[in-house]
Amino acid sequence: KQSTHIIVMAATNRPNSIDPALRRFGRFDREIDIGIPDVTGRLEILRIHTKNMKLTNEVDLEKIALETHGHVGADLASLCSEAALQQIREKMDVIDLEDDQIDAEVLDSLAVSMNNFKYALGKSSPSALRETVVEVPNVTWDDIGGLENVKNELKELVQYPVEYPEKFLKFGMQPSRGVLFYGPPGCGKTLLAKAIASECQANF
Repeated sequence: KQSTHIIVMAATNRPNSIDPALRRFGRFDREIDIGIPDVTGRLEILRIHTKNMKLTNEVDLEKIALETHGHVGADLASLCSEAALQQIREKMDVIDLEDDQIDAEVLDSLAVSMNNFKYALGKSSPSALRETVVEVPNVTWDDIGGLENVKNELKELVQYPVEYPEKFLKFGMQPSRGVLFYGPPGCGKTLLAKAIASECQANF
């Protein structure tokens, strides 16, 4: 018997691995891309996962949201859990594991601190970057021969706004949002990208 009240939904993190036949009209022909949350989304998620946690006054969720680029909801949930566990570890010397209940005074002293979150961040690996190796390159301008005009242009477009943001704000200047390198293979595009990343202490 036919029913018009059934909707089939599926989820995947590898859409390109799905048989194209399943993505044709009449099957899974509607697709919703749930992307990585931005800083506002991360802040909202952090607030949800910490609403039942006792936090110290110096915990700055906005700062944590800014420092968790690439984290999805599950990553942020894990981050909060790890921060709470670290707070418990720090209090293990005053917790009697043989007691059935934890003393009320000890419980009241448990509060997740900013240092607990910093520890958790050090252990955290964002899903969006888990399969990608990122690091600050060890390449300087001196490692690149020639291309002086390109180097100077990159310094003005990328390096100076990073090193002197207050000057750009003072004069109301809008820094460049991106740079596209083009040229034949072997002309130094990748090396230039590594050099500017190194100068700005950015990941590559």
